[in-house]
Amino acid sequence: MEQHCIRFAKMHGAGNDFVIIDSGRAQTRVMNAALAAALGDRHRGVGFDQLAEIRPSDSADIDLEFWNADGSQAGACGNATRCVAATVMAARGLDRLRIRTARGLLLAENREGQIWVNMGAPILDWRGIPLARDCDTAHLPIDGDPAGVGMGNPHCVFFVDDAEAAPVGTLGPEIEHHPLFPAATNVEFASLMAPDHLRLRVWERGTGITLACGSGACATAVAACQRGLTGPNVTISADGGVLQVDWREDGVWLTGPVAHVFDATLSAGFLAQVRA
Repeated sequence: MEQHCIRFAKMHGAGNDFVIIDSGRAQTRVMNAALAAALGDRHRGVGFDQLAEIRPSDSADIDLEFWNADGSQAGACGNATRCVAATVMAARGLDRLRIRTARGLLLAENREGQIWVNMGAPILDWRGIPLARDCDTAHLPIDGDPAGVGMGNPHCVFFVDDAEAAPVGTLGPEIEHHPLFPAATNVEFASLMAPDHLRLRVWERGTGITLACGSGACATAVAACQRGLTGPNVTISADGGVLQVDWREDGVWLTGPVAHVFDATLSAGFLAQVRA
């Protein structure tokens, strides 16, 4: 894809919004840190929670790479994966899609119009999350007794009495850069609404407060099930909509709404400023 003609789609899943770029068969990556950060600026760029670049794959139907709004890369993004899967499956007439990510090979399925993605098995070992040292990942040595879960990216899950009142904007960035998380972390604040229903608010690593987080919903469901608060099948009410998580033997499955907002092309002037 020519750098002077970059086409993209704007999509969201439960208000978790994304820029989706399909590099087609091009072997050269379209995205880099500077361009991702410029596009992620909601005032001077397009704005997104994450950006996903669809790449040709030798071992799956597509490869998928993720970028945060600050220009850093993300290892996983559940809602963006669902958005991409919905688009690619519709374009190719498929009901199943194999997606290669930094997380590994993920499977997406269209089940009667609902796009489900298997986000893989949760990572519960301290090295894999990763943490800076060995500790009980179900009860991290941090005030508030959070749990640590890896879903291809790190998560720190707090269970609180009222997620609506949680200090997401102040405690979120503090925990994101806590010394226990050498690669920083996403931070979730969840409260129990029913034995199969959680209210969730999220601070995403490299982005900030978002209306939803797919990998965060998965991590929260796993942590809640581990603590006996819920079973393995959980409804997650995020700020932007409702997600469903089903933790099975073959991995953690995620579904929820998908919306295509618009298609557009980045101007040559914008790209020239980024390269300057």
